[in-house]
Amino acid sequence: MRLVKNLLLLVLLVTVSCWNGSGKKEGYLAKVYEPAALGEGELVRYENFTSVYIGSRNVEVYLPVGYDANSNEKYKVLYMHDGQNVFSPKTSYTGIDWGVDETLDSLIRRGAVNKTIVVAPWNGQAKRFSEYMPKAPAAFTESDEIRKALKENTGFDTLYSDEYLKFLVEELKPFIDKTYNVSPATEDTIIMGSSMGGLISLYAICSYPEVFGAAGCVSTHWPVPILGELYIGTLPESLPSPDHHKIYFDFGTEGFDAQYEPFQTQVDTMMINKGYIKGKNWKTLKFEGAGHNERSWNDRVHIPLEFLLN
Repeated sequence: MRLVKNLLLLVLLVTVSCWNGSGKKEGYLAKVYEPAALGEGELVRYENFTSVYIGSRNVEVYLPVGYDANSNEKYKVLYMHDGQNVFSPKTSYTGIDWGVDETLDSLIRRGAVNKTIVVAPWNGQAKRFSEYMPKAPAAFTESDEIRKALKENTGFDTLYSDEYLKFLVEELKPFIDKTYNVSPATEDTIIMGSSMGGLISLYAICSYPEVFGAAGCVSTHWPVPILGELYIGTLPESLPSPDHHKIYFDFGTEGFDAQYEPFQTQVDTMMINKGYIKGKNWKTLKFEGAGHNERSWNDRVHIPLEFLLN
């Protein structure tokens, strides 16, 4: 039990530290329009988007330059976790954002990707780890030992990743499909995140292969003590069919990312055994010198976007 406590405490350094409590509370779906930091499109914030499954949170939607609500051409939708850090340095907890808005505009203008809007729900602050850690295998994550360790180290005695995914699939996606000129099709619905956001993105496409056609797992934080290895063990059975899905992984070599290669190699073998073809419907890339931070992800975000949004 002491080992479980100590190991879970260690992982909280990379997960719970990613809170950002900024943002107003002005009621259900209060819209705030503001110019994107550098992108030329429009950034819409829905403040305190409520849910029956998880706590309310801000949700940001980026409409790229030239977005046409009346066009016959339907836009793809990219869902990104940790929405605080996606578009603006003002809300990013490190003061550096992913720069997805200006990168997407540039890629669309060059014809490198299909037209896409980005939907970025903010993380659940204190519940970030509990919402992003896959609840698999469920029998273990619901054991008394793990629940007690979670309670002592996070303040919550269970994982809420299943509830978080229900929020995305049953509440947020229907709202986006109804409100914007987007395609609801599986092949046009993509999910992406970094660190724990990489884990929940993979869990999403495994849990809802009929909803998500592609997943981007950037600097995936595989070495969650005990829980991470057990989750990896579920992938041979849970990975979606390679016939209609696309998955992207990457990692750097500095900071937390320096730990990831052995785990990623395991997962890559599982991808091959499942029938994925590298370069076609799956990529794993290693970035020498890249760390576990928004600056590194900003530097290379165009790479997963090009692969996932084609």
